[in-house]
Amino acid sequence: MIGSGPLAGIGVIVTRPARQAAGLASQLATLGATPIVFPAIAILPPTDDAPLKRAHASLASYDAAVFVSANAAEYGAPGQWPRNVVAYATGPGTAGALRAVRVPDVSIPQTTYDSEGLLALPALADLRGKRIAIFRGEGGRDHLADALRARGAHVDCIDCYRRMRPASGADGLAEALLAGRAHALTITSSEGLDNLLALLDERALLVLRTIPTFVPHSRIEEHARANGLRAVRTESGDAGLLAGLLEWFKR
Repeated sequence: MIGSGPLAGIGVIVTRPARQAAGLASQLATLGATPIVFPAIAILPPTDDAPLKRAHASLASYDAAVFVSANAAEYGAPGQWPRNVVAYATGPGTAGALRAVRVPDVSIPQTTYDSEGLLALPALADLRGKRIAIFRGEGGRDHLADALRARGAHVDCIDCYRRMRPASGADGLAEALLAGRAHALTITSSEGLDNLLALLDERALLVLRTIPTFVPHSRIEEHARANGLRAVRTESGDAGLLAGLLEWFKR
């Protein structure tokens, strides 16, 4: 029996990592949708946690710490936060993850929820003599670190988690696509999209390319279109994805 709500009868694929997938799935269910949860990226502790432990021990010597994702917050935040260190997050989801582990007064961008939005903050304009720690996943982009160094900061990048392609588990998702139970895809990283495309067989991929793919950033939009998906750009965060879904299926 189909439930009620503005997204009633709509199956939405949720590809966020497992820890973040639950929140979006719950909001989708409240709107009547049927969440189809398939974490396209497995999040694991770093291969070597010694640098992270050293960063925690010396964190009070920094002026600021930047967390680039909710995973960075969950895996990288210390047990106790030094009062003198200013915390920055790339968006409200990451800020919420930091608040959940008792990191106070988290600053987020006012324009776009990404590295570029952080760099637009007036407090990060002149960083001469400042020490900044960036908590990120292994193999993360260097764009933010390079930009902060160009503004005079001494920057240390701390790998606090690693991303892996799921080894299995796509059979259920393929079945949902082939049975017509999946009507929309949400993707929040290009890496997650690549993993998804690698795990699905050709029949499932043909169906995937017929449904709208909701993405929160222009880079992911371009990547999705390059892979033949019907990308629909939304605002950042879960709220943006939900608004995009509501607008699309209202038609």
